Amino acid sequence: MSQKLSWGIIGTGGIARAFAKGLANSKTGQLIAIGSRSQESAESFGESWQVPRRYGSYEQLLADNEVQAVYISTPHPEHAEWAIKAAEAGKHILCEKPLSLNAYYGMAIVEAAQRNNVFLMEAFMYRCHPQIARLVELVQAGAIGEVRVIEASFAFQAGFNPESRLFSNELGGGGILDVGCYCTSLARLVAGAATGKPFAEPTKVRATGYVGKSNVDEYTTASLSFPGNIVAQLLTGVSVNADNTVCIYGSEGSIFLPNPWVPSGETKIIVRHKGVAQAEEIIIPDAGDLYGLEADTVARYLAEKQSPTMSWEDTLGNLRTLDQWRSAIGVSYVAEDPHGPTSKLPLHKRPLAARSGHHMKYGQIAGVEKPVSRLVMGADNQVTWPHASVMFDDFFEQGGNCIDSAYIYGDGICEKNIGYWVKNRGIREQVVILDKGAHTPHCDPDSINRQLLISLDRLQMDYIDIYMLHRDNVEIPVGEFITVLNEHKNAGRIRAFGASNWSIERVQEANAWAAERGLTGFGAMSNNFSLARMVDPVWSGCIAASDPQSRAWLKETQMPIMPWSSQARGFFTGRARPDDHSDPELVRCWYSDDNFQRLERVNQLARERGVLPISIALAYVLNQPFPTFPLIGPRQLSETRTSLPGLDIELTPDEVRWLNLELDTL
Repeated sequence: MSQKLSWGIIGTGGIARAFAKGLANSKTGQLIAIGSRSQESAESFGESWQVPRRYGSYEQLLADNEVQAVYISTPHPEHAEWAIKAAEAGKHILCEKPLSLNAYYGMAIVEAAQRNNVFLMEAFMYRCHPQIARLVELVQAGAIGEVRVIEASFAFQAGFNPESRLFSNELGGGGILDVGCYCTSLARLVAGAATGKPFAEPTKVRATGYVGKSNVDEYTTASLSFPGNIVAQLLTGVSVNADNTVCIYGSEGSIFLPNPWVPSGETKIIVRHKGVAQAEEIIIPDAGDLYGLEADTVARYLAEKQSPTMSWEDTLGNLRTLDQWRSAIGVSYVAEDPHGPTSKLPLHKRPLAARSGHHMKYGQIAGVEKPVSRLVMGADNQVTWPHASVMFDDFFEQGGNCIDSAYIYGDGICEKNIGYWVKNRGIREQVVILDKGAHTPHCDPDSINRQLLISLDRLQMDYIDIYMLHRDNVEIPVGEFITVLNEHKNAGRIRAFGASNWSIERVQEANAWAAERGLTGFGAMSNNFSLARMVDPVWSGCIAASDPQSRAWLKETQMPIMPWSSQARGFFTGRARPDDHSDPELVRCWYSDDNFQRLERVNQLARERGVLPISIALAYVLNQPFPTFPLIGPRQLSETRTSLPGLDIELTPDEVRWLNLELDTL
């Protein structure tokens, strides 16, 4: 770098002071601003470290155009808010560990960094020390043969203080997030090095521990299983002293790190070889201030936006492991509770609103007075509040307002999370809820009466905008279904209703029966519809409407379709190849010669348009000559992001037919 990177620090605690000292000794950085919650604290910190710009709020620091990078040293629950706001302000980010309370909040931070094109790294300063690079080299070179067992400890006796952040549930206290994260990150790093990867994810996490009266983990151990038959034993806590060392046992010896976490001065790695009495000592020369090394690491990888020292996926994998560790011993935080004091607002702590300039498009469905977003968020996998709130908030901010769920999803958890989200955000009249009931074997009028009331209770709502029958039961006359649905519509419990996985013949019969009696019929349907032909039903009782006859009927009647698996469950994402049968469900449901021909055409058109193939596949559904509202089921924010460009792709009728191989038949 031709000139030093200008830093600001958010927070004035002990770790902020350590970073300020390190920054003064770095080769690439200079501290120009400090932000605190009070001007007095900012002035005090500024005097101690000769910081020229002293702000009494974090917002003021982020508004300073001269600040290029920020170090976030607030308590754990505040990391997400200020990292997201820093990304939005265009600042590069070094965020104190853990990046956030859990993997879902961490995912939101990573997504903010990616969307705003800024650097982001979780501040595991020990990873920046040359000792760790040397350790990885030793493992990769087979210095101790095959790695079998990893032991890591990081714990200390703090002395119980309910006011301390270490023992405060509200502040994300406990040993796992404070120092246990070091142990997991190193175990994953070593297991990865041993198996030829940058890091490895555990296949199993088991744990036991003591959860104190303030509901944080005071001390705990975890056992991790990794690919390659590698196991790890981890110890952490804030109420117990430990050696705070690392030992790696292999088939031909062991590697011992006496000072893995806060190395200073000259350090050493001790290697013992099988059958050799004298241990080998590998000396690591003094590398300078540990936090200065961290700041220099940021500067070195600024252009890449992330550092291999602690990449985004490494961070998220580590958070997922910590989530499992906490879950195993029953630790959760009030900031992860839909009833908690911070549950009313999104992570960035602003009222939820659609972003200006979003690209969402809308349509109308008879009986629903609100506009309905052309993309519908499927809520069948968000079984925790952190996951649901992050996914739904982002979708709403992207202009999406229609959420799909069902009575059977997650044994009711999915409906409950939608209910918490809508109530907490105060947006009932801004969202369209598509909910389903009466799935086989409970597909009958009595089950509709029972399940609908339960769904409304779970959703904490007086009405559902669009209610779909989840399956059909051909043993029951269509008139019985139409009658009970009209009763609920007339009672105000539903605004419109439709059918999912009903044949077109049964839908026609039902609507004809309703019309003869002056009743409301099905206003929409939700069968499978995608560019890829569903070779075998994804689930029993599923029906597709992608065939030419169904499409002709939809065009003639202009019946809105809200199709599930609109992107063929990942067939167009690069996962599907004729020679790759690693995903048996993908193979069973979507593999066929004609679908691979469609995939080739999707890839060709994607290259020509400069977009992802999945966007072309979604555009095919959106560009039909009848109303479509495709359901998408993203599990990660990146999947939502890569789906949205399909809204902006316009396909001609000939392109639609060409993608579906129909021009070839003329």
